[in-house]
Amino acid sequence: MLNFDFHNPTQILFGQGQIAAITPLVPAGARVLMLYGGGSIKRNGVYEEVKAALSGHTVIEFAGIEPNPHYETLMKAVAIVKAEKIDFLLAVGGGSVIDGTKFVAAAALFGEEDPWLILKKGGANINAALPFGSVLTLPATGSEMNAASVVTRAATQEKRAFHSRHVFPKFSVLDPSKTFTLPLRQVGNGVVDAFVHVMEQYLTYPVNAPVQDRWAEGLLLTLIEEGPKTLSEPENLDVRANVMWSATMALNGVIGVGVPQDWATHMIGHELTALYQLDHAQTLAVVLPGILTVRKEAKRAKLLQYAARVWGISEGDEDSRIAAAIARTRSFFEQMGVPTRLSGYGLDASAIDAVVAALEAHKLVKLGEHRDVDAAAARAALELSL
Repeated sequence: MLNFDFHNPTQILFGQGQIAAITPLVPAGARVLMLYGGGSIKRNGVYEEVKAALSGHTVIEFAGIEPNPHYETLMKAVAIVKAEKIDFLLAVGGGSVIDGTKFVAAAALFGEEDPWLILKKGGANINAALPFGSVLTLPATGSEMNAASVVTRAATQEKRAFHSRHVFPKFSVLDPSKTFTLPLRQVGNGVVDAFVHVMEQYLTYPVNAPVQDRWAEGLLLTLIEEGPKTLSEPENLDVRANVMWSATMALNGVIGVGVPQDWATHMIGHELTALYQLDHAQTLAVVLPGILTVRKEAKRAKLLQYAARVWGISEGDEDSRIAAAIARTRSFFEQMGVPTRLSGYGLDASAIDAVVAALEAHKLVKLGEHRDVDAAAARAALELSL
């Protein structure tokens, strides 16, 4: 196992009715900016519950945070924070709203420098951030219990990530009943997103970390077992609870400590989103099977472990077991309603040229746990998903 430094201070309030429990967690007298997306929270009852919980506070609202939140939109929220002397933020929505709120929290205290530098430097230059909490409505990204964020600059089609311990949520509410009204496309996306988050941390190379491996495998098995039930039994609260907690645990840092991590699939996927506006999970479903195939030699030991422990594949030679595990992964994503081929989104080989060009322009040509995923490897992986 590799050395690590683990820290996660986020308080989790899990279960039905927990929105009301945020009242004492928001500082008395705080001026609160409530950030949300397109307004679905006003249709599923979340908005009214949050407003009731904050009835003793001054609350200003900021709506319209996009999926893959735009830097330009978030800077409008930063301006409101400064003009209204906001001292606490509350994100109400899915991962994009929470990611956007993290950026607002940091940018509001960034001084006179251009806040885009936060994204350019990956958050290493963040020295302070406004405190914030979140009410999660879409389980997928794990942003509710981590210190990472991804923001898109629409003007230049750049999608960048940053990380800082200053942007951990103070608390997050996870009420699985609030996911009942989600479109099934978003439900399927969330399961795939969580699954790939686990894979990026698990499917690299062995470092004798059995605790992390078994935990990761347990999450993958849970998503495989429970994920399809969210589509066939959409009002099963227990299923929704298990998927929601799996998505949070997939990226709250626990399974990633002491092990090498990949993230090439995410970096390539980000370019697909920026260029063609595919949902984040859709890009992951397209890229991952190809990446696993192209990099099967570097990942051989863990691919065989994955095949045996997650999919129960133990017969045949090594290459056939690996191929079968990758095929099962692709089939699972398709089962969740997320196409794994570029053609499923109306894209052809020309999209590959554009993605590779973007990776080269953004200097993302040394990716993966061995830093050996270059432009040629990315192209080869995408060609396997035409």
